[in-house]
Amino acid sequence: MVKVLFVCTGNICRSPTAEGVFRALVRRAGLDGHVAADSAATHGYHVGEPPDARTVATARRRGIEIGHLRARQVRREDFEAFDLILAMDRGHHRALSRLCPPGAEDRLALFMDFAPHLGIRDVPDPYYGGPDGFEDVLDMVTAACEGLLAHLRERHPAT
Repeated sequence: MVKVLFVCTGNICRSPTAEGVFRALVRRAGLDGHVAADSAATHGYHVGEPPDARTVATARRRGIEIGHLRARQVRREDFEAFDLILAMDRGHHRALSRLCPPGAEDRLALFMDFAPHLGIRDVPDPYYGGPDGFEDVLDMVTAACEGLLAHLRERHPAT
């Protein structure tokens, strides 16, 4: 089983979107039971809350249900529990690097590195913007999730 953790600031917009999109791709690929996903926050602002309503609505319009997810904060133990911890932007990557135990650095990566063709390093936070921001984030996240799944299939032939 390959386990992936997506991380953003509050775990209510970007990372639950990535978790939902990735789970949908994994399910469509028939890889349930081989690949697992979760999401978390660098900060505890929204622990226990569902994703932002705009995030849920945007995902739902594309057939992805994430309303059942609840925000949680990333823990040091996540570096042992997950094979990959993917930061939504470079600020998250720096925060996660400070939390990362020695020897687990290879588990941490920048999420958008799985969609190099987009030329984007950071997934922008749509929270303070309009509806187009949520659509744009979903497009970026979908591209990176597709790249991530292809990467996992190359590195883990059983997936």
